[in-house]
Amino acid sequence: MNPIGRRLKRGKLISILATIITMTSCSPASQPDGKLSDTQLRDDLAQKIMIDLRYYCGDNTESGKCRTPMTALPDDLAALIRDTGIGGVILFADNLVDIPQMVRLNRAMQHAASQSQSGQPLFISLDQEGGRVARVPRHLGTAFSGNMAIGATYLEQGVEYARATGTVLGKELKTLGFNVNHAPTVDVNVNPNNPVINVRSFGEDAEMVAELGIAQMQAMQEQGVIGTLKHFPGHGDTAVDSHTGLPLVEHDRETIDHVDLLPFRRAIEQGLVETIMTAHIQYPALDDSKLASKTGEMILRPATLSRTILTDLLRNELGFKGLIVTDAMDMAGISHFFEPTQAVIETFKAGTDMVLMPIRLHTPEEIKQLPKLIDDLLAAVKSGELSADEIHLSAERIRASKAKYVQADNRDESTAIANAESIVGAPAHKQLEQALSDASLTKVRGNNNLLPLGQTIRSVHLVMPDRGKCLAMQQALSRNLPDLISSCASLQGFDTEINQQAMSKADMLLVASITPAQSAVERGGMEDMSLVRADALDHQSQQALIPQLIQQAKQAGKAVTFVSLRAPYEVEWLAQDADLVLATYAYNSHILPGTEDNPQVYGPAFESLARFLAGKIQAKGHLPVTVGRD
Repeated sequence: MNPIGRRLKRGKLISILATIITMTSCSPASQPDGKLSDTQLRDDLAQKIMIDLRYYCGDNTESGKCRTPMTALPDDLAALIRDTGIGGVILFADNLVDIPQMVRLNRAMQHAASQSQSGQPLFISLDQEGGRVARVPRHLGTAFSGNMAIGATYLEQGVEYARATGTVLGKELKTLGFNVNHAPTVDVNVNPNNPVINVRSFGEDAEMVAELGIAQMQAMQEQGVIGTLKHFPGHGDTAVDSHTGLPLVEHDRETIDHVDLLPFRRAIEQGLVETIMTAHIQYPALDDSKLASKTGEMILRPATLSRTILTDLLRNELGFKGLIVTDAMDMAGISHFFEPTQAVIETFKAGTDMVLMPIRLHTPEEIKQLPKLIDDLLAAVKSGELSADEIHLSAERIRASKAKYVQADNRDESTAIANAESIVGAPAHKQLEQALSDASLTKVRGNNNLLPLGQTIRSVHLVMPDRGKCLAMQQALSRNLPDLISSCASLQGFDTEINQQAMSKADMLLVASITPAQSAVERGGMEDMSLVRADALDHQSQQALIPQLIQQAKQAGKAVTFVSLRAPYEVEWLAQDADLVLATYAYNSHILPGTEDNPQVYGPAFESLARFLAGKIQAKGHLPVTVGRD
């Protein structure tokens, strides 16, 4: 059965035909000799830039020191959008406070774009993957447990949760004014030590990853939000985070074809994918050419800067006709080796349509760099380093995508806000969030003889990664097992004596762990790297405690349950002696609105754990990755 014929309605087919007509019949502004005018080229180049507006300090704070979130559009940035005609923006959690504020901010940016010379609307984007990476405040929106949790439901539910989560993500983002979501991640996680992807992946089986990723992406796009498959040609077998370094994948071409590229190929074959994001990764089996870094060192060309990978492979061999967008260009995988303008020129030469976060624009002085960047790119076109025809065709792809997905919102502001408030975090969406968490809960090993708690086990001592997770787990237990006595110790600031006293009074030790430590993408970007490094140091010392605590509990005759709250590979070395081992693939929680004075902390994963321990649900999830001896 033809997937396009089955899935696309008549209206969408008409839209596709209109796009083809637009791309083949447009007549660009030109000079008498038929050459593209400077005005047209400048507009084309601006459309190919997607800027970061995470922070803005109007007082020219020292470069790199601004940490004031941009939550309302200042005149300086409105003028920048209007005067340059840039193609898009990306927002982060810092930019997003509440529903009325999000709606107003996105409408203000679109209004500024409508006043540009081209009048082209903005792509307004964010990373709302779910699970580890969610930018809309969790107490407002619906973040879900993430891709590996969806992968854990695949054997029982197929693509049900992929489609359902994609639909909700699309609905909520669309009503807030977003039109591009940099999700889903379709990297095939075949490396247990992957520091940046792990549970952001659906799993280690490429065909399953393809099926789930396509289903979620298609559901989002049916709601009017463009999905982005990432990170091409694959970030699943890396032990280096491209936020902090330049990973090297040494797969042979056969492995690349059957693992890394497969989800992208399947989506392209079905004609469903609109946008693909590049990876700042070296793939010598695909491109072993070198280029000079800013220090003069010759290095293997990263995929983001490789014409062999983006044009010859992705465009010509795989037949991709949509938009290619880079991953953030301020990541160390690019910025450590190349000056910003050099990197943008190289990725445009490679065949990229849109460059994400090419320069910092956090102060009045810094925003002067954007017009200069466009001037430098125009000079590169005039010198022949960049092809004017390729730049124009790329900009036309962007305009065609906007014509298909970005419609003017002519509602008054109060109507738009009211509509968003009725959709974002709706009760049915939150129920789905909990249902996914319940369905994905996985028993890695052990038996249920200890359950339900409250019979032979009347008291439990918890050891959790931090105080917030202590509260989330204790409160979930109190809702589901009101007679159970619980105490909790946090691994942050762990006190051995206090823990031993609490453990001596308990029938069971329940210890939970998060592996790996938080990465830059969870924090929000490269601005947070000092915090990420500090977390990594703390994480190592905390994890060293866990096997010791388990052994102490076993020697004292206590039952032991171990819970992996993120990537389940850790059970191999942390939980060998535990009686019961569970995996949730998620750990996120938030304070319920209106309870700030007496915090009520809620997290779907902790609620699922408590329900399971109370005997209210079964652990029906299946590991979507291979773990240890089992």
